[in-house]
Amino acid sequence: MPPFTTLTARVALLARDNVDTDAIIPSREMKTTGRTGLAEGLFAPWRYVEGRVPDPAFVLNAMPDARILASGENFGCGSSREHAVWALAEWGIRAVIAETFAPIFRNNCIRNGVLPVVLAKEAIADIVGREVTIDLPMQTVAGYRFEIDAEAKTMLVEGLDAIDLTLKRSAAIAAFHRRDRIARPWVYL
Repeated sequence: MPPFTTLTARVALLARDNVDTDAIIPSREMKTTGRTGLAEGLFAPWRYVEGRVPDPAFVLNAMPDARILASGENFGCGSSREHAVWALAEWGIRAVIAETFAPIFRNNCIRNGVLPVVLAKEAIADIVGREVTIDLPMQTVAGYRFEIDAEAKTMLVEGLDAIDLTLKRSAAIAAFHRRDRIARPWVYL
């Protein structure tokens, strides 16, 4: 997964609370088990008018160059479908800024290279429509500080998935096995 250190991009606002994963990528749009082929279905109920014609008023149709999506509270609620993050990533969204996130969606973002940022409503209102810089190592968005746990930050900055993160500790794991084989040899018979 590509590392995420800094990103300078415009911020598109999806001015809604409780954006659920079925709105992000409806089940009828999930025609693949892979991570690609989902961008066409991203926000399909809101993005298209009858006949699958793009609605020019929908924010991502109006701002197709936006790489940062801002929204309200409880973004990514609903099901645990990882396809929601895959669809956002395939569209080109590298960061989602919201007042709060559903925990599973937040974790899916981190495991797929999309940065979830929690900011206050007032800070979000200040950056919407602007080109801003997200600095993950400094944990700032346009001067606003955000929090992220150390492991998630490492995964994003170094471009590691969960397996890569485990393999990074392979020397410590091997050392444990050597010590454990001496301390409890009967386990290894």
